[in-house]
Amino acid sequence: MHANPHANILDAVGNTPLVRLNKVVGPDSATVLVKCEYMNPTGSIKDRMAVHILNESEKQGLIKPGATIVENTSGNTGQGVAMWAAVRGYRCVFTMPDKMSLEKVNMLKAFGAEVVITPTDVPGDSPEHYVSTAKRIARETPGAFYVNQYHNPLNIDAHELSTGPEVWKQTGGKVDAVVAGAGTGGTVSGVGRYFKKNHPHVRIIGVDPIGSVHYNYFYTKTMPTPHVYKVEGIGEDILCDAMDYSVVDEFHQTNDKEAFSMARRLVREEGLFCGGSSGCNVHIAVKIAKQLGPGKTVVTFLCDSATRYTTKFLNDAWMKDYGFLGSDRDLGLVEEVLAGRTGAVITAGENNSIESVIALLKKHGVSQVPIVDEKDRPHAIVAEVDILRGLQEGNATMASPVKAVAQRIGGLIYPKARIEELYRIFETNQVAIVVDNEKIVGVVSQIDVIDFMSKKGR
Repeated sequence: MHANPHANILDAVGNTPLVRLNKVVGPDSATVLVKCEYMNPTGSIKDRMAVHILNESEKQGLIKPGATIVENTSGNTGQGVAMWAAVRGYRCVFTMPDKMSLEKVNMLKAFGAEVVITPTDVPGDSPEHYVSTAKRIARETPGAFYVNQYHNPLNIDAHELSTGPEVWKQTGGKVDAVVAGAGTGGTVSGVGRYFKKNHPHVRIIGVDPIGSVHYNYFYTKTMPTPHVYKVEGIGEDILCDAMDYSVVDEFHQTNDKEAFSMARRLVREEGLFCGGSSGCNVHIAVKIAKQLGPGKTVVTFLCDSATRYTTKFLNDAWMKDYGFLGSDRDLGLVEEVLAGRTGAVITAGENNSIESVIALLKKHGVSQVPIVDEKDRPHAIVAEVDILRGLQEGNATMASPVKAVAQRIGGLIYPKARIEELYRIFETNQVAIVVDNEKIVGVVSQIDVIDFMSKKGR
């Protein structure tokens, strides 16, 4: 405990406890330790970033007396900013999409903040989007400071300077892997930078919900088509400057059911009152712990408090409504569709000629083939129609490398994803490329799922 009282609540940010998990981890697994970030003053890990960005910006003279702090937020960052503004005596204005809960809006107003509600269902470049609205308010308000959490390098610094060193110190240097979810990317990037510079043997593992862009971008360097998912506070539909992919060793995906099921177990079995994104982190940490085995240590983060979600995943009726609890709508996992397939997955190298790829399509009776790089990682995809278009428009010849007509992959998914999650990929006329540990383990089309369901129904 601190011998002396803090000067104000801002000094109480950080130094959160590290707690061992006992019931959700298997007996033949590594130790899993969780850092209880929901014990920060406003109940989330975002307090670290908000306070650091604002303190530094005030020191640099970017926030002057009488300034107005402006930010776009889905809740947690806003509370950290509002707390800081209340203590330091600044006015603040937040923009928020209308899908956010009334509790989140009222918590911000409780700190004295102004909240501007914007429509959710508008494209990212619309002037009505909550980010565009925040930028406009900042432009039109004299002396405004725009926090810009998605692209502010101070977001990463906050975690390199506090979160990373705390993990090392609290484990006494006994840590083999750190698992962190990627939203803006600040946590995994800052913790990653600290460890890569000081203790590079520690594995840094990113977590991304299916529907977000980070996993796909990490492995293919292309942007997928993002889609909606239920878990909050993790994942993103844009590339953020606060995400440094170079300090992350690997990324893993989770689905909503895994996130909420694990978060509920953490509350009920471990007594840890944390939110859905914590469930994502722990689900992957438990998976890594199984890989590493006894004698090793995995650390992850419980990012925010379950107080924000009592009407959502902690509510049995809500879980049932969305098919996450005791539902007969569960079709199974993607790996079940692949079960029974023999032989290697048909792929082509990016420098293979179009002529050789046509021969491959004919030989195997398929209409598209994934394109892989020199390390066999999925890079792009080419369909018959792409080749036809390229030859017809004169952009390619039979001798051209196939990469001249290939398209970006829109649908990467992992074997443990639920079959329902393939529908989003199919809606954009894509096939699903199933990837496990960077390698393609199968390709699933709509007819494969229809075939699987018809056999299951017999």
